[in-house]
Amino acid sequence: MARLCILTPKPDYPEDWQSRAAQFSTLFGDDLAFRCWQDAGDLSAFELTLPLLAWGYNLAPDLWYQALDAWEAQGLHFANAIPLLRWNTDKTYLLSMADQGIRIVPTRHSPCLTDADLAEARAAFACDAVVIKPAISAGAEGTFVLSADAAIPFDVLERAMLIQPLMRAIQEEGEFSLFYFGGQLSHAILKTPASGDFRVQEQFGGREVAVEAPAPARALAQAVLDAAPIAPLYARVDMVRDAQGQFCLMELEAIEPALFLNFASDKGAAFANAVRAQLTA
Repeated sequence: MARLCILTPKPDYPEDWQSRAAQFSTLFGDDLAFRCWQDAGDLSAFELTLPLLAWGYNLAPDLWYQALDAWEAQGLHFANAIPLLRWNTDKTYLLSMADQGIRIVPTRHSPCLTDADLAEARAAFACDAVVIKPAISAGAEGTFVLSADAAIPFDVLERAMLIQPLMRAIQEEGEFSLFYFGGQLSHAILKTPASGDFRVQEQFGGREVAVEAPAPARALAQAVLDAAPIAPLYARVDMVRDAQGQFCLMELEAIEPALFLNFASDKGAAFANAVRAQLTA
């Protein structure tokens, strides 16, 4: 019987998650089963559960939080602890990271986004172009760049949103992602957007290349992991340089990060080993 479970979206989810599932099946073989996170059923027979493909949770946050509460009440063992998943769901965790001395992309939180919030943010950031994104989001859903005279898109008006300055380094250099398994750095990539865009995700034309993580990037990533409320078994740390060339945290992804195992020199062996070590811990 399978010892591991990876949570997925529903089979008809509009994005291709099956190819990612096939990668995990190659790594874990018969030890692995898949369950839809929205209708997972009884997970108690699995020794370890990973929400690595729980896509769409950000579109149904109430259901997601209810599921986390239910799994926690059942005492289920998740690779990344359920309290960490709950904390990582809402990106206002960035503000708590800043309070702990982590250098983050400057961020303001609006519980109900208005033009006044944008004006205050532009004044605080001393810039015209700002990025807005939902506090609970994934894959750049609901993320926009707004110039000084741009109206707030209707679908995010008066929603809980984060406001950040547009980081020019994303278009000039790219966004760095560092991947950690069992607390150890596995690999790093540099993600760049398509010409004229600011989003680095593949569905928007973004590209990735393997890179050697610069020492300052590794230092920031380690500080971020140390500041997390619970050490993650797997994590992706996204960062970008600011105007002074210093790395700033964009996101710590500990729920369902794309792991880009094809860029790892071992093609995911370190990830698989870290997961299997949890089975015997």
